[in-house]
Amino acid sequence: MRRNSLLFVRDDNLVLFDLRTQSSKQLLLTNAPVKDPKFSPDDRWVSFLRDHNLWVISLSSNKETQVTRGGNEDFLEGELDWVYPEELDLHTAYWWSPDSARIAFLEMDERPVTKYPLVNYLSYTGEIETKRYPTAGGANPIVRVGVASVGGGKPRWINTGSDTDVYLARVTWLPDAKRLAIERLNRAQNRLDLMLASAESGDAQVILTETDKYWVNVSDDLYFFADSHRFLWSSERTGFRHFYLYDIGGNLIEQLSHGDWEVTGLEGVDEDRGIIYFTSTEKSPMESHLYRLSIADKKITRLTQEAGTHTINLSPDAGAYADTYSNSMTPPRQDLYRSDGSRVATINENRVAELAEYHLSPVEFFTVPADDGTPLDAMIIKPPDFDPAHEYPVIVWVYGGPHAQMARNVWDGPRFLWHQMMAQKGFLIFTLDNRGSAGRGHAFETPIYHHFGKVELADQLAGVSYLKSLPYVDASRIGIWGGSFGGFMTLTALFNAGDVYKAGFASAPVTDWRQYDTIYTERYMGKPQNNPEGYEQSSPVTRAAQLKGKLLIAHGTGDDNVHFANSMELANKLIQADKYAELAVYPGRGHSISDPAARIQFFHRVTRFFLESLAAPATNP
Repeated sequence: MRRNSLLFVRDDNLVLFDLRTQSSKQLLLTNAPVKDPKFSPDDRWVSFLRDHNLWVISLSSNKETQVTRGGNEDFLEGELDWVYPEELDLHTAYWWSPDSARIAFLEMDERPVTKYPLVNYLSYTGEIETKRYPTAGGANPIVRVGVASVGGGKPRWINTGSDTDVYLARVTWLPDAKRLAIERLNRAQNRLDLMLASAESGDAQVILTETDKYWVNVSDDLYFFADSHRFLWSSERTGFRHFYLYDIGGNLIEQLSHGDWEVTGLEGVDEDRGIIYFTSTEKSPMESHLYRLSIADKKITRLTQEAGTHTINLSPDAGAYADTYSNSMTPPRQDLYRSDGSRVATINENRVAELAEYHLSPVEFFTVPADDGTPLDAMIIKPPDFDPAHEYPVIVWVYGGPHAQMARNVWDGPRFLWHQMMAQKGFLIFTLDNRGSAGRGHAFETPIYHHFGKVELADQLAGVSYLKSLPYVDASRIGIWGGSFGGFMTLTALFNAGDVYKAGFASAPVTDWRQYDTIYTERYMGKPQNNPEGYEQSSPVTRAAQLKGKLLIAHGTGDDNVHFANSMELANKLIQADKYAELAVYPGRGHSISDPAARIQFFHRVTRFFLESLAAPATNP
């Protein structure tokens, strides 16, 4: 969106809508898909991707200019591949300079990356779609940064070093429009260099380096002040992410925030008043709130008050913010606030009257001690007619992997409503965030380094021990379910603690970490060539013969994230071990099996599975 205008994109069509006149203007209609359109900072141009190249169109003349050339399926110019957005949380590959004269972009040479086939089993001819997918230990794309003039011509390539087996994780223009900041992450992801580069000459130098014994998490907290002499940086060097102020030479001026809590996001900076706005877990790891930090005296003030999760959209002048708020029992609503925290208006109250008819059980939050005493966040949902004298079966919902939290005071949508339905059918729903999960700082994540599943399962079993201490839990009827990493954790639980978990449902599980992608897997596990024992011990396929309980697996054949081959490899191992598991196949569906028909069928099947496996009390032979 630019001032007084909206830009709409659909396939090969770009349309500009003027909010003042309520009229529309077609900017572009081509025979090729258009992606990632943006307004230039001066609102004179719209940029977009087409045919793997970067283009601009003048809003005054509708004239198109091709900015990059040579783009194709092997060379992506200003366009992202699969792995960068998925694992580095980078969602664009080009950036306008503040003066609108140039565009910095990534060129991704995909030729070294394996072409992975996704078979369309619904076609009569066995059609195949191939996607570049770098598996752990394999070749990554070769990436470089270019700077091109809006008028076209040859780009200036930035010298980011001779080692091309790195990740160029972030690119940011400095306010002077003459220099770029590039964040370069080594392949092992334990060293992050902040580089300053001249857009004119392409020369670059490292001004700041972050290293970590385990891995460095990349953030979006870099901010250059308008004078281009200072910048804001965040780091987890203390075990928790906090803000640091540096001069342009990379010299530390001072640490701005402190404490055993973490900054979760930079929302904006009011330079005139010397105020930083950020979200944080300072109040609770289970919540997210907006804070302001005074650079002058380091005073921190919490602006959001209601217990729960606040997602913030700060205005460009930092004078107001839109707050999307929810808690475990309340769907998201939007309100407008002034930057001092005073409420202006409700944007969308989002009252869902039907919820009152569902007789939802409250979500109870608490902590459970790990074996070493570490408090682990947990939550439970009880049946609406809960009777402490009765024994109930338990469904444990797990994810357990890095960069995710399940025990949070936030609305969880359809999954939450399914959990409520299962509670009404007589189940306790239990969730615990083991070490390795997000929200508790970097030091809480790192115990999983080079071995997935071991620490995570130990913490989950501590949760089961807590459940067994409750007089209303039937310890003989405990099940577990999760998707993706949660599917991996479900298999890890069933194959290594089969006497504890009677049944498990794994959706799109990683079964062999050699099958997963480079950036994510190597960040935590290293390369399989360097950690073969860790990969062997961490992969459920190597323990398939130990299955004791009932197992249901669901997987989409079109999953481009955790490939269907994971479930096929596991199925083969189970056959070889003479073990039985049910396999629900979703033809052509992706990682989340998200279309309504498949999703409804998915939850119907899971419901039946747990009712059949856990609902009846155990009987003595």
